[in-house]
Amino acid sequence: MNKEKTGHGQASGKIILMGEHSVVYGEPAIAFPFQETFISTKVESDTTMTVDCHYFSGRLSDVPHQLKSIKEAINQTLMTLQQEDATLKITITSTIPAERGMGSSAATAVAIVRGMFDYFNVPCAPDTLLHLVNRAEKIAHGNPSGIDAAATSGSEPLFFIKGHPLETFPMNVSNAFLIVADTGIKGQTRAAVRDVAHLFEQNKQIVSQHITELGRLTKLAKQVILADDVHTLGNVMNQAQEQLKALTVSNDQLDQLVAAALENGALGAKLTGGGRGGCMIALADSKAHAEKIAAALEKAGAKATWIQSLGVKN
Repeated sequence: MNKEKTGHGQASGKIILMGEHSVVYGEPAIAFPFQETFISTKVESDTTMTVDCHYFSGRLSDVPHQLKSIKEAINQTLMTLQQEDATLKITITSTIPAERGMGSSAATAVAIVRGMFDYFNVPCAPDTLLHLVNRAEKIAHGNPSGIDAAATSGSEPLFFIKGHPLETFPMNVSNAFLIVADTGIKGQTRAAVRDVAHLFEQNKQIVSQHITELGRLTKLAKQVILADDVHTLGNVMNQAQEQLKALTVSNDQLDQLVAAALENGALGAKLTGGGRGGCMIALADSKAHAEKIAAALEKAGAKATWIQSLGVKN
């Protein structure tokens, strides 16, 4: 092993465009890599196995409970590479805010696995990568859908239905820009999912209608993306937000940011992810409009904003 060797790995953030919550009930969701946020890893030789990140710096054996998915990713990757006795320093750098529905835990695992394979100069097959990342995600989230692992490691949008293989499709919209705004509040995904399930038990007929409509809108979103119809996509996003509000998974901060985006010319705006915090997204038809909306969102209380062109082909 070359002591001078350094391994590098990277993964993007992820955004759910459509299908939050309804995906739990068998309806489709659309997610895609969000390259404006990312995680990088650097892997170097060391005398002991150590991790250095924003939350912790020290021996791998001493990582706190909330970082146990990182420990799993490292240990499983060493086993896969048949390098269990290796001692490495793994440095993790992130621009993805944690617990905002942007895939930070999956992206961390993707970047770790890629960095370690690079360090040992072994090609990492996509299936191997996803298997290792999903092992770590089970530690982080219990029963992950696999969509975060696929989105943070890929380059194309994903159309996903629970229990079915992930399907990629091209982001075929020109003159479209997505603005992502962070409320600064940790997303409350588990509580929101639990509350929707409780609503469903209380009033199956009405809640089923909201869920079915979210599924219809997600399928329509895919069609209008493929047809390069950005204005209809914005309208679909607005309709989805109304359904999500009816399911009680929005909150005052998200509603205020959605209103600010629409008042400043967004074609559509909605929450993204589990809701009750986390992030919201808005759609614009030009970079200038996107920048105006981003500025308005920050004025309305967003802690951070990012802009990604949806027309860029990876």
